[in-house]
Amino acid sequence: MQNLRRLYQIIRTFAHYGIDEQIPAIPQTRAVRWGRKALFWLRNQHPDQPFGVRLRLALQELGPVWIKLGQMLATRRDLFEPELADQLALLQDSVEPFDGKLARQIIEQALGGKLEQWFEDFDETALASASIAQVHTAKFRANHPLAGKQVVLKVIRPNIEQVINADLALMYRLASLIPRLNPEGKRLRPVEVVREYEKTLRDELDLRKEMANAIRLRGNFENSEMLYVPEMYPEFGRKNLIVMERIFGIPVSNVAALEANGTNMKLLAERGVQVFFTQVFRDSFFHADMHAGNIFVNPNHPENPQYIGIDCGIVGQLNHHDKRYLAENFVAFFNRDYRRVAEMHVASGWTPPDTDIDAFEQAFRELCEPIFAKPLAEISFGHLLFNLFSVARQFNMEVQPQLVLLQKTLLYIEGLGRQIYPQLDLWQTAKPFLQDWLDEQMGVKAMIRQVKRKFPQFREHFADFPEAVFTALQQQRQINFRLNEINQSLQAQRQQRSKNLILIAFTGVFGAVLWQFDKLPQWLSVPLLVATLLGVVWQAVK
Repeated sequence: MQNLRRLYQIIRTFAHYGIDEQIPAIPQTRAVRWGRKALFWLRNQHPDQPFGVRLRLALQELGPVWIKLGQMLATRRDLFEPELADQLALLQDSVEPFDGKLARQIIEQALGGKLEQWFEDFDETALASASIAQVHTAKFRANHPLAGKQVVLKVIRPNIEQVINADLALMYRLASLIPRLNPEGKRLRPVEVVREYEKTLRDELDLRKEMANAIRLRGNFENSEMLYVPEMYPEFGRKNLIVMERIFGIPVSNVAALEANGTNMKLLAERGVQVFFTQVFRDSFFHADMHAGNIFVNPNHPENPQYIGIDCGIVGQLNHHDKRYLAENFVAFFNRDYRRVAEMHVASGWTPPDTDIDAFEQAFRELCEPIFAKPLAEISFGHLLFNLFSVARQFNMEVQPQLVLLQKTLLYIEGLGRQIYPQLDLWQTAKPFLQDWLDEQMGVKAMIRQVKRKFPQFREHFADFPEAVFTALQQQRQINFRLNEINQSLQAQRQQRSKNLILIAFTGVFGAVLWQFDKLPQWLSVPLLVATLLGVVWQAVK
């Protein structure tokens, strides 16, 4: 009954915003359309608004789980029109906070004691509230080694998992219907999209994963002038609670405040690009949720600006091959070497090995050449990736989740960079980084680095090396001796078989000749011929 009530609310909300108008008028959908008119008399209350706006408003009204679904769908520009994706990207993950007293109870239950054992000045009014969790401020109390240090406590919403389970079940049901209701449904792969969303959502329900991600990212940028990640306090880490250092920064989207603080906007924009490519190509580990709400700027030293990154719940990783092929694709594209772009897609395993390279190259050329009508500074990396993957899908490229996350993050970075400094030349900033990385991976430096990396293994087995060589030589001698024996045996067998065949042939010919000239009685010639035949069969079997 609870699911039915929720389903009724969802359908009613969609009807209110006219989302059902997208159901095509085909025979397969007749029952659905009649049922909607019979049970829901609501008409579209926003007929003057485009579909993208109405869908955004509907998801916003349905609540946290659907808001996050819309945010995820906004990153799938390979599936949706830009106008729709742009509207979904406007969804704000900010909802009403739950009661601070309840937050205190959940925290105390997670820690197994009163808050005052560790903290003081706990503020029951939430500092910020999102769909999955909310945060409260406090300070370490006097008996703590970090006495007086301000912290933030992030706590999962109560009963959110039950809400998520119920809404996910309904999402799967609706997703399974879409291919039947819309001819384009199969292309959208709705069940696969919901499954991908579920994985992301469930990862965010375990705050220990966010803590581990933040600790790793902080270590990667330790003492960096470009990025600062707040310190985590693992002793307080629980599935539904984490405690971290409180930071004070200017929101990166507040351009007026940044300019008023005297921030070097050009350097700040360039460092955003550098931080992204450093995470991807140096560390193979990148913050994949770098929207404006998660990025701040350190107000100190505005002439040497430093980003502050929070909320590491969603991260992406690329393996060495993905990084190499991605870098080579970018460089080849901007060198207009479309043949190389096509070859890289096949060599990386992103498209099947039997792909027609000539046709693939031509498809890239037709799509990308018009892009070069613009100055390089105006070309979007994120949209470039989208265009490349769109062409590749026509040649049976499989969806690469890690690349979807990368594309989404790159779009965030580009948007922020050009908001901060509209003249940002993304290519000029990124090309030297990419080229240097490729040179390091495929040059003499890469070989030396490989030797250094494996040197401890070489040293460990160095003492055994002479004995191993001696054993190998002995084994090789034994193998050679045995092979020689086998060759001699085979040669002897071949010689004996040749002799037998000659004898059989002679016997047969002799018997036939005698038969022909009646020199032998029939009773003797016939056995000779039969013996010859049997001898041939025996040799063949042998």
